[in-house]
Amino acid sequence: MSDGRRLGYKREPTQLRTHHSSRITECKRVTIHQPQFLPWLGYLDKIDQSDLFIVLDSVQFKKNEWQNRNRIRTADGCQWMTVPVLHRFGQLVKDVRINQSVAWRGQHLRALEMHYARAPFRDCYLPELRSLYEASWERLHELNLAVIRWLLGAFGIATPLRCASEWQAREEPTDRLIDLCHAVGASEYLSGPGGGQYLDIPRFESSGLRLAIQQFHHPMYQQVYEPFMQAMSAIDLLFCCGPESLTRLREAQTGQNVVTA
Repeated sequence: MSDGRRLGYKREPTQLRTHHSSRITECKRVTIHQPQFLPWLGYLDKIDQSDLFIVLDSVQFKKNEWQNRNRIRTADGCQWMTVPVLHRFGQLVKDVRINQSVAWRGQHLRALEMHYARAPFRDCYLPELRSLYEASWERLHELNLAVIRWLLGAFGIATPLRCASEWQAREEPTDRLIDLCHAVGASEYLSGPGGGQYLDIPRFESSGLRLAIQQFHHPMYQQVYEPFMQAMSAIDLLFCCGPESLTRLREAQTGQNVVTA
């Protein structure tokens, strides 16, 4: 049963402890998601509304979804930015390797330089992003973590990040999320918009966790090209709006996340 409350930014801490360390971190609301490459704004919105982001690196990799590619805005619409990978069926996200025989780094950087040549803040962020591209990455997971951390820092989102592989969890989707939430002492799980379709809501409630469903409203801003296109990589907003990017993201949070009783 939903009460329609919107999740705010006030964070009332509980304690987080892992089996790897005795260090305690404050945590209440958790979101969990596979590591995406150059993720879109809805991904960052979930992280921004949470006390802890758990990167789901211990599940099966799915090629040509969002884990190894995303889109940028171009004069012709959009362009895919894809990281070529070497993988086998059933391989876990954390084990997938990048295909080093493909010259994808230069292709990406040239595309960013060309399509965002008129973006007012491109040159503020592109040098750091270039450094990430030029580093020697072997696994896709490592690259994605670095890119996500860089984006969070560039936006000014302070939510800490941990990896699901740090803990033992059951394989069934709802059970896995419940186990991870319990492992970090969370009281609430923030799901993406589709969570209500595949998660067992009564099982969340019986486990003592509140389940919130993200209601994301995409911000509108001046892109390099018209008309406005939603769901580009978050670097589109960053290159176009710079230091105002987080404000733009939060201003669009006018909807209400649905929270189960």
